[in-house]
Amino acid sequence: MASLKDVQNQIVGVKKTKQITKAMNMVASAKLRNAQERIERFRPYADKFYSMLGDLAAGADESVHPLLEVRDEVKTVGIMVTTSDRGLCGAFNINIINKARKLAEAKKEDGATVKLYCIGKKARDFFKKTDFEMVRAEAEAMGKFDFTLAASVGNELIAGYIAGDLDEVHVVYGEFQGMGRQVPTDLTLLPMAAPEEGGAAESGAGDYVYEPSVEGLLAELLPRFIKVQVYRGLLDTSCSEHAARMTAMDNATRACDDMTDALTLLYNKTRQTAITGDLMDIVGGAEALKG
Repeated sequence: MASLKDVQNQIVGVKKTKQITKAMNMVASAKLRNAQERIERFRPYADKFYSMLGDLAAGADESVHPLLEVRDEVKTVGIMVTTSDRGLCGAFNINIINKARKLAEAKKEDGATVKLYCIGKKARDFFKKTDFEMVRAEAEAMGKFDFTLAASVGNELIAGYIAGDLDEVHVVYGEFQGMGRQVPTDLTLLPMAAPEEGGAAESGAGDYVYEPSVEGLLAELLPRFIKVQVYRGLLDTSCSEHAARMTAMDNATRACDDMTDALTLLYNKTRQTAITGDLMDIVGGAEALKG
């Protein structure tokens, strides 16, 4: 059985760990509020942009813009993977990485070459140990970013698709759906996914008259669309990271309380055993003196 001093040291260590997890929980909570406000303001714009551009692209010919071209054979696939830079957020990062890895392996089995664009230290550290080609790696970028990062990555993806270096582009990120739900999501950026059957009619898209021409709008909006969706992936991942870390630290704090209770019970048992042993020694000594 452990000595009283050992048990005391363990209790002190667990309490100090609890202080750290509580502090990290509070920091994650403060960061989550800001990140949640950003994604809640931006998501309606990104959703409407996607819907509107889908309606525009549905009625346009592929020759209008290179980004509308659907390749007959997919030889090279670009996958942008967005994770956090820091850990201690449960299975959040590994879930995104597994989603991207399975997608990359599926494309490789189909005979395509996979090129990775890793945003976030966790994605970079994982995929640099694999055989997949890493075209771009951004570490320490998720702590503080703005639309400039999305524009830079978006321009690189656009240039690769127009030049024929990429035949398909995906973005894998953690979609924030609530405090307890962050879903790894695979969004196909290029070529644009065909709108659902009947979607245009239901939305009333046919009632709109576009000026300037649809072709002119697509030439202006398609590159911006790519950057907007990349930025949405970054915002969703950032918000999901803080929510996952907050939940993980809350669970860790409760685990510390449980460990403290268990160690306190062990301490009391150990102390009681020591007292009982001392009493037995005293009684035995007194009986020996009487004899």
